[in-house]
Amino acid sequence: MHLERVLCRNFRNFEELMIDLNPNLNIFLGANGQGKTNFLESIYLMATANSHRSSITSEMISWDQEKALVQLLLRRREGKIKLAMRLEKSGRQVEINDNPLDKVKELLGYLNAVLFSPEDLKLIKEGPSHRRDFIDLEISQVSRYYNHLLNKYDHILKQRNNLLKSIRDGKSADREMLSVWDEQIAAVGSKIILKRIEVIDKLKILARLSQRKITEGRENLELEYDISLNNFSKKLGEAELRELFIDSLIAKRDQEISRGYTVIGPHRDDIILKVNEMDLRKYGSQGQQRTAALALKLAELEFMKSETGEYPVLLLDDVFSELDGLRRKALINIIADKIQTIITATDGENLSGLKNNSYNVYQVKNGRIKRG
Repeated sequence: MHLERVLCRNFRNFEELMIDLNPNLNIFLGANGQGKTNFLESIYLMATANSHRSSITSEMISWDQEKALVQLLLRRREGKIKLAMRLEKSGRQVEINDNPLDKVKELLGYLNAVLFSPEDLKLIKEGPSHRRDFIDLEISQVSRYYNHLLNKYDHILKQRNNLLKSIRDGKSADREMLSVWDEQIAAVGSKIILKRIEVIDKLKILARLSQRKITEGRENLELEYDISLNNFSKKLGEAELRELFIDSLIAKRDQEISRGYTVIGPHRDDIILKVNEMDLRKYGSQGQQRTAALALKLAELEFMKSETGEYPVLLLDDVFSELDGLRRKALINIIADKIQTIITATDGENLSGLKNNSYNVYQVKNGRIKRG
């Protein structure tokens, strides 16, 4: 798949913008604060139905405007698709080929994209929520059903937590109602856990290969799903996992009531990353952590290709200046002529060796983008 055209109107600092893209390589150059990241954000927003920078719609609308529009022309194997998102301070509306969709999340799956930015070190260095978000977004881009499960789980979790707080605060004595919520959260949560494990098992093979290529065989990267349920085994089927989930909730009953929230479940799980059997988050060097972040992103590309039959669009936000020669070379070799790539940089100094036979260069300044 590749993007043919991007149109932005009153989005961030873009008053009116229409850019035709090269199906291979696109390089956007400009000083910081001119709009390079805004351009990538407009694309990522259409791929994931969320901005990677803000959850507040009004922040994406130009400060003196009431509405904004992002429209993409996408080519997939089955033909051209027009995606549009209309943003207002009261909410967002999405369209596919001029047909409105009921929910913004229905946009998922049309455009697949992988974003790599300096912020991705958080995936390695910071708390479990970053790694849960990583795996959930990865799966949601290729499975709308999984995204439906996440939304359903969040709703059940909120209701269950409200009841736990009410019991703790003496506003409700209906402890029996917890059993009803136990059944529901275990049913949905078990499906989420099993899907995460399935995808992590695929990703860890791809990430291990990428890590070995980047480090010329010196480092082995391992991914392990760290589940919050006691006595878990990967041999468990869905029904057995559901029963284990319920038993674990019952065992934690007093603790949960005391705290007023659900202490186990996929919302508390983590992904452990190890290099040469060493916990990367706790003991890895900055270089090892950067390499692992890059390896995970390269694994994302291959995973999406295996699931959809097409490579996603790759968005690289000022990352070449952050990579040393070895990592830069590994990334260039992956990109070469098979993945539509959109790169931002302050200058072209770190991009030598990247330009192939087919590429476009754009200059970004004060919310305006010109080719050449």
